Amino acid sequence: MAPLCRQLLLLFALALALGPAAGLDALGEAEELAAVMAAELRAAGLPGDLPELEPECRRLLTAFAEGSATLSGCLARRARPVRLCQACGGLYRSLLTQYGDIARAVGNSSESHNCAKSILTSDRLQVVVTLSSFFNDTWEAANCANCIKNNSEGLSNSTQEFMDLFNKSLACFEHNLQGQAMDLSPNNYTEVCKNCNGTYKKLNDLYNKLQRLNRHGDESGHSAHLCIDVEDAMNITRKLWSRTFNCSVPCSDTVPVIAVSSFILFLPVVFYLSSFLHSKQKKRILILPKRIQSNASLVNIQEKYS
Repeated sequence: MAPLCRQLLLLFALALALGPAAGLDALGEAEELAAVMAAELRAAGLPGDLPELEPECRRLLTAFAEGSATLSGCLARRARPVRLCQACGGLYRSLLTQYGDIARAVGNSSESHNCAKSILTSDRLQVVVTLSSFFNDTWEAANCANCIKNNSEGLSNSTQEFMDLFNKSLACFEHNLQGQAMDLSPNNYTEVCKNCNGTYKKLNDLYNKLQRLNRHGDESGHSAHLCIDVEDAMNITRKLWSRTFNCSVPCSDTVPVIAVSSFILFLPVVFYLSSFLHSKQKKRILILPKRIQSNASLVNIQEKYS
């Protein structure tokens, strides 16, 4: 065993000394020797916790690695504008399946060669578990479950309706901007506000309706905020409508609000006026004081009884 180890170390040192080009052959021989050494170690009855994985276990790990890379790329590409739930849902579900295959994989009967244990919990870092937790947390934070049907076959009907209206709104903006580009100044978007008002109002009303439904749980079966795709689409539309185009939607409740406010303000006047008209006015009653008798009368009275 010792000569084999020395040969392996010499071949690695030779590969480093000769450089990349000349050391390829030496590295190839080193790999062959490493495989032979691993076989001899296992034949000698040494502990079987070597880092090598069984072919099937290695295949599962490779599939998860490729799925993680693909899903990461999808999330990054769809980060702006946000389309995570629509574009990456299939990749996320595939990764869940791949992780489940690893968790259920047993390998051979030896406890030390258990596939799930070797990949998931054999070290402190637990890379596969960490990656899976990251994707799960991202998916839950995006509330993608509120965009997708219960069977996970696609977008829910309400979400699909919203995205169709969103695309129509953007198309209306673009069409009217092209029509007035030659006639109006960049800050004048009258045509956009006038021609796209109906589409924008429908989109805004549908968004408010979806918000109310999600407070009680809608067709997706989840009662939480709307998914990030819908929220981001509505935020984009509102910023374009109010900030870029400076459009304003007249409030249909203006007249009732003014009427109620005027009535409330007029109530004190009505109260005091009615109180004045219907209250009984008290008449003043003058009480005349008794006059003090003169001194002459007092003298006569005294003389009378004297």
